[in-house]
Amino acid sequence: MKKVLSSAAALMCGLAAAASTSAHAQTSVQIYGIVDSGVAHLTNVNAAGDSNTKVPSLTSSFPSRIGFKGTEDLGGGLQAFFVLESGLAMDNGSSQQGGRMFGRAALVGLKGDWGTLTLGRQNNMTYISGLKADVLGPHLFAIGSIDPYLPNARSDNAIGYMGNFNGVVVGATYSFGRDASAAGGPAATNCAGEVVGNSKACRQYTALLGYENKQWGLNASYDRLKGNTGAAGGLTSPNNTDIRSTVNGYLMLGATKIGGGAIDRETNAATGPTESLLWYLGVSHPVNNFVVDVQAAARNTRHSDDDVTMLVARLSYALSKRTVLYTAIGRMDNDGNSAVALDAGGSVGVGKTQNGVMLGLRHHF
Repeated sequence: MKKVLSSAAALMCGLAAAASTSAHAQTSVQIYGIVDSGVAHLTNVNAAGDSNTKVPSLTSSFPSRIGFKGTEDLGGGLQAFFVLESGLAMDNGSSQQGGRMFGRAALVGLKGDWGTLTLGRQNNMTYISGLKADVLGPHLFAIGSIDPYLPNARSDNAIGYMGNFNGVVVGATYSFGRDASAAGGPAATNCAGEVVGNSKACRQYTALLGYENKQWGLNASYDRLKGNTGAAGGLTSPNNTDIRSTVNGYLMLGATKIGGGAIDRETNAATGPTESLLWYLGVSHPVNNFVVDVQAAARNTRHSDDDVTMLVARLSYALSKRTVLYTAIGRMDNDGNSAVALDAGGSVGVGKTQNGVMLGLRHHF
């Protein structure tokens, strides 16, 4: 009898161990990140025409971050997943995105053949629409300098969906309160939403439709956000809106990518309505361990002379699969009363032309 009980106990222990091993095999958690910093020199940073040399706080070639992501296989082709991602300021080690712990992403979701469904703070469709068309990406000298919302297009309190069906891409987000941070700026605009009795306060919805494959892609997106009392950008009422409609595309000619797009923006703020059109066009070409990127962009503000034009060139050299050395030069021309700095988050004298050069190092882990 003792032998039978001993054998049964051994069998149960073996089954439990096997089940535990199987469960662990179906679940994975990863720690990842980018550490990217450099030195930039800018001219005409103020009305006196002074120059400045600095370590940027926002980004150099890619925003620095540390993230945690995990997946669990639920069977039947269904997966659960999460992403927690924190932005880092490399000049002083502080948190980005208005000081949030996980300001870049804090979401949980399900993924299947039907697409992905996500809940939490996440990138919306304006951000996703330009990922493959913008050859510079969230670079310090890039279109994010002209419209800081573009590389910071995230939504709090959001439900998101993305699907790819034989190259046809569809996506949407809906936010009950687009931005819970009280800090100003593109990453935090003090519009928490979820107001009882007010179904419009700080709501936001975005949508995307496109087609993409390895050779070419084209998409269009729509982004409508509303305001409330105390919100930044003049959106101090639920009736105030900020709307961006985009068209973006890319074409591969061998290893060379050509990418570009246009962003039409209509703002109905407390300070009055404005309308502008921002376009960009770039080329990216690899040569052995080098990559050369060149991009031109311009923003035309309707019924105003406050226009801006940008030209940037970047050269990157891969020291390894994880480490990249890069340099860039750029120029931002401001017309009228425009004061758009070449470096994202920087400063420039009103109506002045600003030139800049930078050198940096990026490491992925």
